[in-house]
Amino acid sequence: MKMTSAQAAKLLRSLNDELFDLLSNENNTKTFTARTSEDIESVRPEYDYGDTLAKQIELQTKIRKLKHRINVFNSVTVIGEFDMTIDEMLVYIPQLTSMKNKLASMKDILPKQRDRAYRATGVIDYIYANYDVSKAKEDYLKTADELARAQTALDFVNNTVEFDF
Repeated sequence: MKMTSAQAAKLLRSLNDELFDLLSNENNTKTFTARTSEDIESVRPEYDYGDTLAKQIELQTKIRKLKHRINVFNSVTVIGEFDMTIDEMLVYIPQLTSMKNKLASMKDILPKQRDRAYRATGVIDYIYANYDVSKAKEDYLKTADELARAQTALDFVNNTVEFDF
């Protein structure tokens, strides 16, 4: 079966949900409480140990194989305009996000601003930016643009390039 990475991620989510539901149902039905005066068979929930275990193993196998296939795809598929594999991009994007967040706070600093801390001496202190604020603004815009380009390129590959599963 051919699928894109985005489709594989949806299938993986579906398989994990199915496994969660199976295990949750097992947890609710593998034991039960009955009074000694009750007919145990009339309150026994439906549960098949062997069938549940077989379904669990089958789902876990599908999940494992799909995750492996996604990992292989991510490690060999190159995003041309960045000359990086998808797994490199999955590291690069958080790095860009972190840099963008840092620069966002640095670009808005005034080159010189009054220290708001109260001084009993009556002396006014100033805080000075120890870098070129305009350069921080410029770098912020470049980083934000690079991040948007990287996210768009990754989204494009994830939604268009297919692999076999």
